[in-house]
Amino acid sequence: MEKKKPKATNSNKKIITGVLLALVLVGAIFGYKYYTTYFSKNTTQKVEDKTYLYIRTGANYDDVLSSLREKDYLLSVDQFDKVARQRGYDEKIRPGKYHIKPGMSNLDLVRMLMGGKQEPVKFTFNNIRLKKELAAKVGRNLEADSLRMETILGDDGYWKKFGFTAENCMVLFLPDTYEFWWNTDTDEFVDKMAKEYKKFWTDERKAKAKKIGLSQADVSIMAAIVEKESNMRDERPTIAGVYMNRLNKGMKLQADPTVVYALGDFTVKRVLNADTRIDSPYNTYMYAGLPPGPICLPSKNSIDAVLNYKKHTYVYFCAKEDFSGYHNFATTYDEHLKNAAKFQKALNERGISR
Repeated sequence: MEKKKPKATNSNKKIITGVLLALVLVGAIFGYKYYTTYFSKNTTQKVEDKTYLYIRTGANYDDVLSSLREKDYLLSVDQFDKVARQRGYDEKIRPGKYHIKPGMSNLDLVRMLMGGKQEPVKFTFNNIRLKKELAAKVGRNLEADSLRMETILGDDGYWKKFGFTAENCMVLFLPDTYEFWWNTDTDEFVDKMAKEYKKFWTDERKAKAKKIGLSQADVSIMAAIVEKESNMRDERPTIAGVYMNRLNKGMKLQADPTVVYALGDFTVKRVLNADTRIDSPYNTYMYAGLPPGPICLPSKNSIDAVLNYKKHTYVYFCAKEDFSGYHNFATTYDEHLKNAAKFQKALNERGISR
């Protein structure tokens, strides 16, 4: 006869139930902590739609933590640290500009940083005259070093591989809006600009430059003068035609914007006779032909205005006396003197002496 197994006592049942409840409670606590550590929102009120974390090239994990603490972007940097270390991010730091969005969890942030999913920088530059201005703007928008940028802009040897000199290298930089990774360095910036320059100079544009007897650099140098002569896009081909006529006739360009550039005072609104005697290779009243480099970064529109210049007989032009931004054009010097007198009278009436 088989012996019957003893039934579990009430006491044993209570113990088993207690253990199970304890395990469930521990599991719930662990699960809650896991969830809050990994998935709960960990951003502070300082994080808005346009909040960015910048991680410099060569930065280590401690630098990232220090930056997060300093910026006060996270409710708990310690929680982020725990997730980051568990996921191995402390060994895989990637530089860049990272968009921290409101409501991000630690896991969201770690995945973004580990994956190097940075946000591109939209970099726009225009209305730049001097190398130091370009260098400063690059340094403000990208990780690229502004001092190195300014240094290479004056280094003849650096530009040989691009077919330029330190004097005319600024023609490489075509004003527009471009996308870069924030951690782009100086050489990468120049290389990208060189690709954009090459892309702009299509076979058609090259053929047009050859037809009018100018190199690509010379087209840009003339375009810079045209740009500073007029903000009116529809008038630029006519102005370019004046300068082409002067070049072809062997006349000096006598462009006021080149004198202003030589003076280095860009507040000047009225060029005086004394100004035209300043000894500078950029003074086209003193030296024949084009200056050695551009007096600004010419727009693509101005470059195309030179390549497609309007053919006419004008060799003179002067700003209109109505200050509309347009110009009066003349074929003869006597005609030009009459136009100039009208404009000078208007300047005097407005009290513009400089």
